[in-house]
Amino acid sequence: MRIITIIGARPQFIKAAALSEAIRQHNALHPHHLIDESILHTGQHYDANMSRVFFDQMGIPAPKWQLEGFDSIEEGCEMIANILRQEKADCVVVYGDTNSTLAGALAAEKCGIPLVHIEAGLRSFNTAMPEEHNRIETDKRSTLLFCPTHNAVANLCNEGINEGVYHVGDIMYDTTRLFSQHIVRDNNLPPHYLLATIHRAATADDPKALERVLNAFIACKKDIILPLHPRTQKTIESHSNLLALLQKAANIRVISPVGYLEMLALEKYADLIITDSGGIQKEAYFHRVPCITMRDETEWTETILAGWNVLVGTDTERIIQAIDCPPKPIADIDEYGDGHCAEAIIEHLLAHFA
Repeated sequence: MRIITIIGARPQFIKAAALSEAIRQHNALHPHHLIDESILHTGQHYDANMSRVFFDQMGIPAPKWQLEGFDSIEEGCEMIANILRQEKADCVVVYGDTNSTLAGALAAEKCGIPLVHIEAGLRSFNTAMPEEHNRIETDKRSTLLFCPTHNAVANLCNEGINEGVYHVGDIMYDTTRLFSQHIVRDNNLPPHYLLATIHRAATADDPKALERVLNAFIACKKDIILPLHPRTQKTIESHSNLLALLQKAANIRVISPVGYLEMLALEKYADLIITDSGGIQKEAYFHRVPCITMRDETEWTETILAGWNVLVGTDTERIIQAIDCPPKPIADIDEYGDGHCAEAIIEHLLAHFA
């Protein structure tokens, strides 16, 4: 069986690492039924701290094809399709909801190759989010849809998608399980700190939203570690008031984006995580750390229902209140599986394509 995996951004590297490791283990045990995986990197995240370090740390196979990014999904689709037309593959695998995901889905459709969507069925029900459009359009084109939660399965059913749908758990939990033994605490960090990440367009590209968030961080007077995403950094550096805010914030330690293992350690040892990321909401739960999400909705509703997560948008007062009175977990979440999602996916792939 031959798979072409399309990835381009940090969350996809994390998910792909688990599947690639499961493929290696399968091939070692079944040398007469090998799975041949080739990786196409779209270049969506091209910075060394956002890309190469993940491949190095997580043992992801080197990409067979490396693009240099693209300006539109249509352009990305054509670039990917030009590669797919020259290859013989049983399926194309995509992850999540980025522009790389949809570009890969459209290219697979154009080339008549079955599409596999890992992390299918998630919905925020906010159609203004580009990610929502990407995941809906990808699901429509998928032959196999692997869902992290029962709610994701129900979302697909409500949209009339019933064939090839499987609840397998969360593949990011696989990766956390695989690499947790390598987590080491940085002794240069404060004994108690909050971890913050900001990268989504709705926040990172909006100077007023960033100002509200930074004002909340400063007002809380707690030590905050902020790995600064290049997108967010660009907005801050182009607005003098934001730059001045950050420079005078004695309680905020800005660091460059870090590798996967370093990020796991920052998450694991934080007292609280504040983020606008989807994946980090889950990683917070995996480490049993309460989370504050700076959005008005989330695809990961089970984290809210179980008390591990709270939505605050980018309102200064709501963020401060949530920091002062963080979420109080009331239940564990059994939706995400046992950390062996990738093995289940491989079984389904072999049953369908081999």
